[in-house]
Amino acid sequence: MTPRDNLLALYRRQPYEQMPPAFLFCPGLEAEYRRRYGDGPSAEERFGCASSHFWLSAPTEGGTRDWSTFYDFELKAGTTYDMWGVAHELGSEAAHHMTRMRHPLATARTVDDIMAYPMPDYGAADVAELRRRVDEAHAKGLAFVGEMACTVWESAWYMRSMEALLADMADESPLATALLDRVTAINTKRALLYVEAGADMLALGDDVGTQRALLMSKRMYQQWIKPRHAAVIAAAKAVKPDLLVQYHSCGHVTPLIDDFIDAGIDILNPVQPECMDVPDVLRRFAGRISFNGTIGTQSTMPHGTPDEVRAMVARNLELAGPNGGLLACPTHMLEPEVPWANIEAYVDACRAWSPVLA
Repeated sequence: MTPRDNLLALYRRQPYEQMPPAFLFCPGLEAEYRRRYGDGPSAEERFGCASSHFWLSAPTEGGTRDWSTFYDFELKAGTTYDMWGVAHELGSEAAHHMTRMRHPLATARTVDDIMAYPMPDYGAADVAELRRRVDEAHAKGLAFVGEMACTVWESAWYMRSMEALLADMADESPLATALLDRVTAINTKRALLYVEAGADMLALGDDVGTQRALLMSKRMYQQWIKPRHAAVIAAAKAVKPDLLVQYHSCGHVTPLIDDFIDAGIDILNPVQPECMDVPDVLRRFAGRISFNGTIGTQSTMPHGTPDEVRAMVARNLELAGPNGGLLACPTHMLEPEVPWANIEAYVDACRAWSPVLA
């Protein structure tokens, strides 16, 4: 089996040959990897990861914008803007994604305000570069994953602010409908570009869990978010029926797993052990959905010993079984406090796993 074939079989809960590692380093750990191994192959290549990930961005409707004009206050020096015009004031460079977010639609009052705001135009995206990346991944025997986290809910609240969007949804405001529908349409177009280029998987994502509970009620998720997730997935699978769709949500989301399955999601990431009962989830949903994650980045990876890391990987894979549909991996980006010995132990545990003997 190529790494691609092996990974797709694993996620389809079919016989597979080996457990590929998967991880994401913060800049600090990336620098540590280079210090130890030099400027040769990437960590993903060296340690045998099975997938290639690509984020397809798009230019703004109507051309380049001065995003600062959408804010009625002065932003800190060094602030950056994402493709939705959301301002990110700098946080820790080591932690990478810890920024203070500012919301350009926080003061929107009408549907016209929502509809007039410039958003990404995937009709002008660089499809040639996307196809090159797909071909390159497949030539190396890797699965290609089209990244499109912040699929509906997160992109919308990043622009509107979480408080305002939740209030809009609770009030059943047309502002919520307009904003969520625009984001859904844009990301449906992005999903179609991925599958038309030959992607094996889509990596969707919207955080709808907190550390102990859902971020919103189950009813609110079912009313506002689930139908839009389902619409993106259905459009993509209409073009590529064997497409695998992974969905990311941090936090406690066990009450929504049946809804995820119903929406067409094939793989749930990350199943945080600090928030969810991993053995219970693997048992209750076995055969209906696959999983990616389960190795805690708040617990085992930063605070465990190498032996504890190896034991946790083996335990979770044994719970899932030889065709259990689990890629055991860290549940989120590995941050600076993770000892390098634990990263090596994680990779060793993946290499030691034998699905045939499980």
